[in-house]
Amino acid sequence: MKKYIAEAFGTFVLTLMVALSLAGSFTVSTPILAVLTLGLFVYAIGNISGCHINPALTFGLWSIKKISGSEMVKYIVAQFIGAGVAYFLFLLINHGPNNGIVLNNSFAIGFAEFLGMFFYGFLIAAVFYGKTPSYLSGIIVAGSLLLGIAIASLLGSNGLLNPAVAFGIGSFNVMYLLGPAVGSILGMQTYRYFLD
Repeated sequence: MKKYIAEAFGTFVLTLMVALSLAGSFTVSTPILAVLTLGLFVYAIGNISGCHINPALTFGLWSIKKISGSEMVKYIVAQFIGAGVAYFLFLLINHGPNNGIVLNNSFAIGFAEFLGMFFYGFLIAAVFYGKTPSYLSGIIVAGSLLLGIAIASLLGSNGLLNPAVAFGIGSFNVMYLLGPAVGSILGMQTYRYFLD
């Protein structure tokens, strides 16, 4: 049970950080704050839950048999609970939804999220397969996320790569769900192909 609570907490903090950053002004950009948050949580809860804190990533890990189907469902439920709590807390603090969020449900948005998550999933599969030094896992995961965010953002999406965060900031739609999920599976399966 602790690993699911850790996932809910990590997703809560990541979602709240992104929501607050989008709504406020701070000298550090939202993608950098998201990457720093994720990197720190890899070191804090990685040994407890694996620090997925992303349903698309969890789905990809299930596809390469790193977790079971029942674990996948529990992880995803915990992640959406964490994001939902962050959303309601943000609404209480901020008294309204974020501005500047791309809610477009077009194929182009889905493709942007897919491509960003494909590269993110491909690169962090190396961490989950134990092909990188464990002491660098937070840096590798965070750097991979930054690359994926940059690709997706430059192609016109919010660059979330995370359906739970999309839900928690009011940007959830089918493209912010399917794009990252399919990208994660194909990215990880591609890495697995190279290993085989």
